[in-house]
Amino acid sequence: MRAFTYQRVQSPAEAAAAAARTPGAKFIAGGTNLLDLMKLEIETPTHLIDVNGLALDKIEATPGGGLRVGALVRNTDLAADQRVRRDYAVLSRALLAGASAQLRNKATTAGNLLQRTRCPYFYDTNQPCNKRQPGSGCSAIGGYSRNHAILGASAACIATHPSDMAVAMHLLDATVETVNPDGATRTIPIADFHRLPGNTPQVEHALAPGELITAVTLPKPLGGKHFYRKVRDRASYAFALVSVAAVVLPDGSGRVALGGVAHKPWRVPAADASVPQGAKAVAEQLLAGAKPSAESSYKIPLIERTLASVLADAKKG
Repeated sequence: MRAFTYQRVQSPAEAAAAAARTPGAKFIAGGTNLLDLMKLEIETPTHLIDVNGLALDKIEATPGGGLRVGALVRNTDLAADQRVRRDYAVLSRALLAGASAQLRNKATTAGNLLQRTRCPYFYDTNQPCNKRQPGSGCSAIGGYSRNHAILGASAACIATHPSDMAVAMHLLDATVETVNPDGATRTIPIADFHRLPGNTPQVEHALAPGELITAVTLPKPLGGKHFYRKVRDRASYAFALVSVAAVVLPDGSGRVALGGVAHKPWRVPAADASVPQGAKAVAEQLLAGAKPSAESSYKIPLIERTLASVLADAKKG
């Protein structure tokens, strides 16, 4: 791990301003991803800005009937909140499917959205990786690609986004609230927050330099039945091979999102519209344009079967 300086801040605006004026600065809260990457010298911040002292750890009702989740709310607390369990059950289930209890006790809402890929080539500093060193190449293309993207990938990167929580947030049409270094605030629809790789896979989200996430807002509850089904190599502490998040309403309409298949959580409006037509129609829309490798081609039938299972369960009393 390389040497760095350290700073505590008193307000979100102070944190953003400190990050903007200090080249190489990073925010730190739970540190469950950042510290691992620093030990491997994949992340090499020159300055850490500790945001744990900021009053961003509350879950509050909004005037519109939704919930505002502070950026520092720990994953355990968010999953256990009675309002989340009752009205946003897909989010609670997604959180509980991720990591381990110890990590969920430390990991934060904002950090979960910002966690970086678990692609083994990204973690191996002896291998070329465009996310780690832009322009060096993608070792996963032509390499071992069983766990990699089948949708939205590019010639520069086929990594997947690892977050379970983010898949549920996309399904629920959450918005991300931020503060800029000049103190101005803005909101970013979750659909626009994570980026596909294109030619710049190192640019993973819509945040500007120094911009700090302060909260994630959930809109008014959808109702209906909520599902989060995660298929993985072992029963716990493993990232998704594929995951399906779904909300199905009493009239048969609904929403579906996928995890483990792309550089960001994958949701297609036409697939949502196809929910009343059944799993086959939904899968056709979600998987349109899929380009798996020989090693990742199993994900297509796995998604089809998982979707069928979820939508069949939705029809049960």
